[in-house]
Amino acid sequence: MSENIRKPHIVVINHQAANIHSVGKALERSGAEVEITDSAESLMAADGAVLPGVGAMDAAMRALEELKLIEPIREYAGSGRPMLSVCLGMQLLFPESDEGERSGLGLVDGHVARFDVDEPSEDGSRLKVPHMGWNAITFTEPNQDRHPVFRGIPDGSYFYFVHSFHCMPNDSQDVVATTAYGGPVCAAVARGELVATQFHPEKSADMGLKIYENFVRHVAETVASRVA
Repeated sequence: MSENIRKPHIVVINHQAANIHSVGKALERSGAEVEITDSAESLMAADGAVLPGVGAMDAAMRALEELKLIEPIREYAGSGRPMLSVCLGMQLLFPESDEGERSGLGLVDGHVARFDVDEPSEDGSRLKVPHMGWNAITFTEPNQDRHPVFRGIPDGSYFYFVHSFHCMPNDSQDVVATTAYGGPVCAAVARGELVATQFHPEKSADMGLKIYENFVRHVAETVASRVA
């Protein structure tokens, strides 16, 4: 990040269902000024935001509702400022999920489906659910055409996944990367400044840190372009 660009202020949304400290440390290491908060006011004042998540969609949406964060997150996502969602955080972007009964944020069209345990894996055995472990991802666009958060990540790079449900966007243009698990599975999406990964960058060694570094740099450059 250029010395002429100030450290961006990035909020990690704390809804009590995420490994927020690992995410915060990765962002700090990448050059961000980090605030972990459940405050709508702090979110709306941020240069960038991260919505992490582990666990179940219903529980996470209930927590966001109790914290009065659902509408602020939607408003923030519509503001044109960068937002990165991780794992369950990516699933929360969709309007509905097979996992529960509560509606999601509805920021990406589509739905979240459970893995079909009857679907055979590559060796002919049944898929294990949850899908857990290191998987390679394949990008849908060449490096120069990707969202800045994903530039410089080689095709075939491995990332760490832990999930029983997977996202199915209605618009194929929203899918920026896939992985293979009983067939192609959406691994990352991007719609404008809204970016999300099904995998955990903070658990994915150097390539995962590269994504956070890219995100922090992109947030900083976005801030600089607004004030130029």
